[in-house]
Amino acid sequence: MILIPTNPLDLLFWILLLAAFVIEIWAFVDALRHQDGAYRAAGKQSKLIWLLILGVAVVIGLGGAAGRLSLFSILPIAAFIAAAIYLVDVRPRVREFKGRSGGGSSSGPYGPW
Repeated sequence: MILIPTNPLDLLFWILLLAAFVIEIWAFVDALRHQDGAYRAAGKQSKLIWLLILGVAVVIGLGGAAGRLSLFSILPIAAFIAAAIYLVDVRPRVREFKGRSGGGSSSGPYGPW
């Protein structure tokens, strides 16, 4: 059962926890979309490690969005930071390797196709 606060300040904090939960889900789903080789080529941790980190972040975020964890608890803050690190640092580097394969080139005169 989701506990929606009635106090305006608590409602604001709950909205922040809900927004953090959405960002954590976005990071987890994005991590699923990329191949493990792209993580290695980008010089980042493996896909499995990022899925574990972000999966735990999603579970913690769910606890915050359900009203079971406070915004000022260390767990929701750490979960959001993990998702933010993935989205700001890892995702752009991994996206550079999306679609690249070890075989021949599929680039046309105006870029990859």
